Amino acid sequence: MMQARYTKALGWTVAGAALMAGMLLLGEELPGDAPVLSLSQAIQVAMENNRPVNIAKLDIVKSNWAVAETKTKRFPAISTYLFASGDITSPTFNFPAELFGKVNGVPVQSQNVQLSLSHGITGYASAQVAQPLSQLYQIHLAIREQQLSADLSSEQYKGKRQSLAADVKQAYYAVLQTESSLDAAQALVKQYEETDRVVLQYVAQESVLKSDSLQVKAKLAQARYQIIQSRDTLDTQKEHLNELLGRDLDIPFRTEPVPPISPAEMDLKVARQTALEQRPEIKEAAIDVSRANYDKKLAKAKYIPDVGAAIHYLDPINTEILPQNILSAGVELKWDPFDWGGRRDEVQQKDVSLQQSHYQLQETQAQVLLDVDNNFRKLEESRSLLEVAQAGRDAANEKMREVSDQFKHSAVLLRDVLEQQAAVANADHDYEQSLLSFWNAKALFEKALGEE
Repeated sequence: MMQARYTKALGWTVAGAALMAGMLLLGEELPGDAPVLSLSQAIQVAMENNRPVNIAKLDIVKSNWAVAETKTKRFPAISTYLFASGDITSPTFNFPAELFGKVNGVPVQSQNVQLSLSHGITGYASAQVAQPLSQLYQIHLAIREQQLSADLSSEQYKGKRQSLAADVKQAYYAVLQTESSLDAAQALVKQYEETDRVVLQYVAQESVLKSDSLQVKAKLAQARYQIIQSRDTLDTQKEHLNELLGRDLDIPFRTEPVPPISPAEMDLKVARQTALEQRPEIKEAAIDVSRANYDKKLAKAKYIPDVGAAIHYLDPINTEILPQNILSAGVELKWDPFDWGGRRDEVQQKDVSLQQSHYQLQETQAQVLLDVDNNFRKLEESRSLLEVAQAGRDAANEKMREVSDQFKHSAVLLRDVLEQQAAVANADHDYEQSLLSFWNAKALFEKALGEE
């Protein structure tokens, strides 16, 4: 009779735990729960607020401004210069007598004349307007190279977003798994508490041994410790997820259950092609090839003389005999005809860098394919392992039903019930771990494809 009452009480406890799990699976909040945060909401918040991603986004803005700055070099360069000084010495112009000859036998200048250059503060002001001509080709190459740098920043930003999406998914799944483990541990504690209450009645009636009661108490203490450990782990995981989302670490939330398994993945050949088209690392390596090519062209462009049109203006300050307001226009040419092979050596150096960038592109493509293949196989393995864990959990639950029924008819001992309860708990834990491994593998596979 007492065994029947114990079994009935145990059944009510299991039913209560099942009801709680059902509410969680339906996405309903339990009393006092924090707001539910879905995975899609978490990724969206992270994309908007994550600090490293925003830093990478600002790099694009900086690169675009660098392009605009380089474009300004196509326009005339205007420079001014002012030099004012006081003479330490007293420079003079000496004109000897009869320096300018005679007119009608009479000297134009009959005696020596000395004229001071200036009195007090002197100096000169100059201005120059220079329009590059032959340099426009080099400027065009430099602009295109800066645009490639902006493209590179854009691809790096995409890579940051993809890595962040994978990190958020893994952190979210870890929180979800720990929350599920915590719920299961709390249900297990309630089972052990009810078992402890019933066993104490059995001990009072001398239906079971005291050692059985102590065994139940030990399992109850272990289950309570598991709750404390799970809560600490959950707090740490939630802080980490909040940090990825770029918000305050203490913001409370509860995860939303995800489907137990997703449809089978695409064919490996299709996955490879998708990764080659979408992975930012490959696009970054291709951009590096283009940049190396422009670097080589810029090195060759140094053989071209710098030719430009210029307007010069010069105005001496506070001088008595120098001409004022000198304005001239013409063509400027600057070229170093002999550089002892420096330009040639630089071109060779850029050519080697171009070859290296081609090899790096090929290596990046190979590494991406290896990454896709590896994650594809791991995902398949985790899917199979999840099926094994599911079968094990179903078997443990069915065995628990059978043992409970046998205990009701005094066909098994209390020890067998306790052992099977532990087996069910272990099977549930293995299933949760396998489910977490599957979704982590799924997140890494999506990252390998270049998806967010």
